[in-house]
Amino acid sequence: MLHVHPSRVETIRKPEFFRINPETPLREYRDIYGNRCGRIIAPPGSVSFRYDAIIYDDGRPDPQVWDAPQRNVQDLPDSTLLFLLASRYCEVDSELREVADRLSGQATPGWGRVLAICDFVHAHLRFDYMQARANRTALEAFPEGTGVCRDYMHLAITLCRIMNIPARYCTGYLGDIGVPVTEPMDFSAWFEVYLGDSWHVFDARNNTPRIGRVLMARGRDAADVALTTTFGSNELQDFKVWAYEISRDEQSAEGL
Repeated sequence: MLHVHPSRVETIRKPEFFRINPETPLREYRDIYGNRCGRIIAPPGSVSFRYDAIIYDDGRPDPQVWDAPQRNVQDLPDSTLLFLLASRYCEVDSELREVADRLSGQATPGWGRVLAICDFVHAHLRFDYMQARANRTALEAFPEGTGVCRDYMHLAITLCRIMNIPARYCTGYLGDIGVPVTEPMDFSAWFEVYLGDSWHVFDARNNTPRIGRVLMARGRDAADVALTTTFGSNELQDFKVWAYEISRDEQSAEGL
């Protein structure tokens, strides 16, 4: 699941380059969330995947809609109800409800409430690559107090759902545009909530509007948007992620 999300197709300025080495037949399909996925039968031995593209972005930070209201559950669209339920990494029916109850009384419903959740999660968790764990859930991240971007989002998503705010997990590319450079780059996670009549981006890890998010996939949590899902033994040997802003000279050279 390395391609950009279908919603970003119109912003592709240089055709996507995707290669599997050794060459292997690829069959594409759309999953139940509308994400673009590929299937292969991987041959024995080492297999590499490479993806590259140039994407147009308007250069503006994540929109802030301060007056976006929280809707009553009975008024929510049917399509959002799935994102109120518990999922693999987001235990809605848990003792996290006590945390959510305390937070819900500290902010008015709507945009302010989601901001309060992001502020809480951002302050409560300590980012640490060395403490990354693929099976950590929101309920485990809360007492452990550490994690990576996916853990921040799982905890924030869970608290939103407990407060009857539909929330879904997002994965994609996010370069160091407009912020101090941090290395090495990695795939990034954020989340979206349904307020008013649309979905809005929030990011409990960075907890500030960012420039240049390029969405790859959406789902209930990280289990739905894994970069690779394998059925058989495998070992990740190496990966490199890049999401750079290109200069005007580079754009001219690319004919953009």
